[in-house]
Amino acid sequence: MLIGAHVSTAGGVEKAVDRAAGIGAECMQIFASSPRGWAFKPVSDASAKAFRAGAKKANLGPTLLHAIYLVGIGAPDEAMLGKSVESLTAHLRTAEQLGALGLCFHPASHRGLGLDAVFDQFVGAARQVLKDAPGEALLMIENSAGSGDHIGSKFEDIGRIIKAIKSPRVAVTLDTQHTWAAGYNLADSSGLATALADFDKHIGLKLLRAVHANDSTKELGSAVDRHDNIGEGLIGRAGFLNIMRHKAFHDVPFYLEVPGFEGEGPDRKNVDILKAIRTEAGVKV
Repeated sequence: MLIGAHVSTAGGVEKAVDRAAGIGAECMQIFASSPRGWAFKPVSDASAKAFRAGAKKANLGPTLLHAIYLVGIGAPDEAMLGKSVESLTAHLRTAEQLGALGLCFHPASHRGLGLDAVFDQFVGAARQVLKDAPGEALLMIENSAGSGDHIGSKFEDIGRIIKAIKSPRVAVTLDTQHTWAAGYNLADSSGLATALADFDKHIGLKLLRAVHANDSTKELGSAVDRHDNIGEGLIGRAGFLNIMRHKAFHDVPFYLEVPGFEGEGPDRKNVDILKAIRTEAGVKV
């Protein structure tokens, strides 16, 4: 259970290493391009080499790439679908180039049609991405909070998608805030047990490969995606202690996506809080 954080790649991906180490992170998540635009500039071999060497020297654990926010392989729009597949492919290739664990992406919206209507399209698109970006890097589905027409707030739906894709390179990133917002009470021991039993039944705990560690400004079952700093939200410090004590998370890296106590994103204070909770939970590093 390594404690990491999302950090900036401004100035080149290799710059992220010092930013992660500077806040005490043990692993990191990054964007390979602006998350709010389709433009993608490939990472140079020199930058990738410097990144890998820097991460090794700093003794950082697995890197997780995050896809841009615009992708939607379940959207009933040919242009959107094409751009989404192209973007995911480029970023998954970059994950492989950087030696990353994988590429995390939001399932996004079915635009009111329902999952059944776009299911085959979603699965086919994911298969195409994996085919066009060969290697070992994982394509990782992130569970959603459930607002609007977003796909993936129910573990049953994610499991159904993964089974249909039929690839050993597909896994899951569990976002604590999204899970809470979707109605799974991770802060309560019985609620956590129920949630993980449901996850194991439909997906399989072996496919839980990363955690986005985020507290929540919104109430349980709100379906609203609003992150808070660890211990400042409604999951609370006790909730994260409950999560980190569970053996299902003991070998899974945690990546902070919090606003930060100074409003500038994941910071040392949040990292230190999670590390302290990990110690209290008795988890060995």
